[in-house]
Amino acid sequence: MKLDNQTIEQHNRQFVEKHQRAFSYTAENIANVEELLDKLQQFQIAIPSWALGTGGTRFGRFSGKGEPGTLEQKIEDVGLLHALNRSSGAISLHIPWDIPDDAEKIKELAASHGLGFDAVNSNTFQDQPGQEHSYKFGSLHHVDPKVRKQAVDHNIDVIKHGIALGSKALTVWLADGSSFPGQLNFREAFQNTLESLKEIYNHLPDDWKMFVEYKAFEPNFYSTTIADWGQSLLLASKLGDKAYTLVDLGHHLPNANIEQIVSLLLMEGKLGGFHFNDSKYADDDLTAGSIKPYQLFLIFSELVEGMDVRGIEHATGLGWMIDASHNLKDPLVDLLQSVEAIKIAYAQALLVDRKALKEAQQQNNIVRAQEILQDAFRTDVRPLVAEARLRQGAAINPVALFRELDIRNKLIEERGSNTVATGL
Repeated sequence: MKLDNQTIEQHNRQFVEKHQRAFSYTAENIANVEELLDKLQQFQIAIPSWALGTGGTRFGRFSGKGEPGTLEQKIEDVGLLHALNRSSGAISLHIPWDIPDDAEKIKELAASHGLGFDAVNSNTFQDQPGQEHSYKFGSLHHVDPKVRKQAVDHNIDVIKHGIALGSKALTVWLADGSSFPGQLNFREAFQNTLESLKEIYNHLPDDWKMFVEYKAFEPNFYSTTIADWGQSLLLASKLGDKAYTLVDLGHHLPNANIEQIVSLLLMEGKLGGFHFNDSKYADDDLTAGSIKPYQLFLIFSELVEGMDVRGIEHATGLGWMIDASHNLKDPLVDLLQSVEAIKIAYAQALLVDRKALKEAQQQNNIVRAQEILQDAFRTDVRPLVAEARLRQGAAINPVALFRELDIRNKLIEERGSNTVATGL
């Protein structure tokens, strides 16, 4: 299924007058509104191929309908999202779930939808059919060098697939860890992981990046070999200039100060990218901004300040991607809502009066500093985000258009009720 511009324009007519009133009201109080709109239009959030189907928990999976069963269909779904919001211009593939039979044809299909390829992701957290060695007790940290070599070789293959598709980054997330005290020698596990990552790193092209992801817990219950940002930073620093820490918002213990973490990683030049989602307690299953919108804003506030200090381009300097498990909502609607929440938080962060905030900080004026941040957060920037979409030919209200066109039922008619997204 592919949306045409005429359908979007026709839909926008019913919203445009109300939108223009709201936009004019908001814009008249923003001195640099055109600069802000330009930044919003440039800012893209990649969509992971695995998020296009219904996710699940350790206890079960309640399948949706009309899910994309092939890589081609996944690209078509991301193309739909991008047509609706013009903010989802890349897809991130998970290997071996999404190995293309013909990389050139897949690139052509993606390009026809206005898409490129974000970071490629390796998978050593589960066993695949025909695999010689099991990852039950870990992969890159495993005590058996044969298992480590198998995991290293897989990551090298993932790089090769990424090169063929035009990707420029490899994301490594490990389920490696332990569930019981005494199961693992922590130092040896970390050293094995480092040596394995070094072998993978040596196969990176010169213009590539390696993103080292961390997670506090799950699927193991006692320890995770790359458990927090400090361990990821340590690995990235030891690996070299092409290695960076990747921050997944859901991979932290409750009440972790993620905005402080990203600030320090930016200071060290080792923040590589983000996986956006939200959570009430720890894990990363929920729509971005659905639980802690103020925290998302505060994170972006630190990102904007830190990137500007280092002269990093907002749109391209870091990797931006959603990573969530859509268990209850339609995955496509959930992704549209996440993209909207991310761009709202980014727009609010752009409104922060940095000069005034700096002065308040230097004077230890806590009340004024809070006012400056909360004034930006409480500004309704939705008209600005919608205006940026409108100028790009996207829908003023993407979720409303998704409903109006009955897209999910059309996908069910096309694909059937029993399709399952590959990899899930």
